[in-house]
Amino acid sequence: MKYGILSGATWGLDTVILAMAVALVPFVGATQAPIASALIHDVASTLILAVYMGTRGRLGDTAAALRTRSGKVVALGALLGGPVGMSGYLVAINNIGPAYTAIISTFYPAVGTFLAFVLLKERMRPHQVVALLVALGAIIAIGWSSTNDQVSGNALLGVAGALACVLGWGSEAVVLTWGMRDDAVDNETALQIRQMTSALAYLFVIAPLAGSFGFALKSAMSPATAVVVLAALAGTTSYLFYYKALGSIGASRGMALNISYSAWAVIFALVLQGSVPTPLQVVGCLVLLVGTVLAATPDWRELKLTRTANAA
Repeated sequence: MKYGILSGATWGLDTVILAMAVALVPFVGATQAPIASALIHDVASTLILAVYMGTRGRLGDTAAALRTRSGKVVALGALLGGPVGMSGYLVAINNIGPAYTAIISTFYPAVGTFLAFVLLKERMRPHQVVALLVALGAIIAIGWSSTNDQVSGNALLGVAGALACVLGWGSEAVVLTWGMRDDAVDNETALQIRQMTSALAYLFVIAPLAGSFGFALKSAMSPATAVVVLAALAGTTSYLFYYKALGSIGASRGMALNISYSAWAVIFALVLQGSVPTPLQVVGCLVLLVGTVLAATPDWRELKLTRTANAA
């Protein structure tokens, strides 16, 4: 469970740092910023992973995994989570703002849990489902309390992007969990395949078709790119924890813990940007963090026993 919680915390950090980056020149106000920043983010993450895997002598494992059926399934999951999910997420932020994007996009565990039930035969007990719904309600409260910002964008495009994010991220987790059932593809090789596939898709398909490649190339030489790379470092760490959670506790429970990033984003925004949360946001964050832990715990008595053992 700890890996799922850490994945949410580090993704919240990634979200805040990336928001700080796109508020800088040349990204601020640019319509090409969502795709360009996603391209730079995923390319940087791919390079970070290459160094990480290379220092551990595991690049050959990734090459071998790519030749397996499971490795190809993971590559498919990469397309769903990266070009589809992440691009939709950034397009939504650019058009309807981060608050409404958070409200819509964090419903991806609901889609993922349904798909995991159908395709992976995963089961969540009724009290876990209730806890997940309470956590999603807390996310709505957090997002709704942050909707004072005026965002001048295409509302329909923003909602479409957020829905693409929901479908992409929800289906990605299920596809990846299925792929990692093969011993030839562990969580680290799966992540490297995922990020490499996503980066190549952005470089050679998404960015050129969107007309953002030239802008991304120019932006790469700006100081703001260093901030995007810092976000990519946090994001890569988050993915490492997330994939380990998916492989160890399954898609449904892993996603339930990962959505805690909305609460962590509020905390990191306070620390890094000085954004003081409202009382409603504070309560929402507490409910969200507790709800995600309960949603990921089949037997709530385990939490009580652990607490008693630690106290003893």
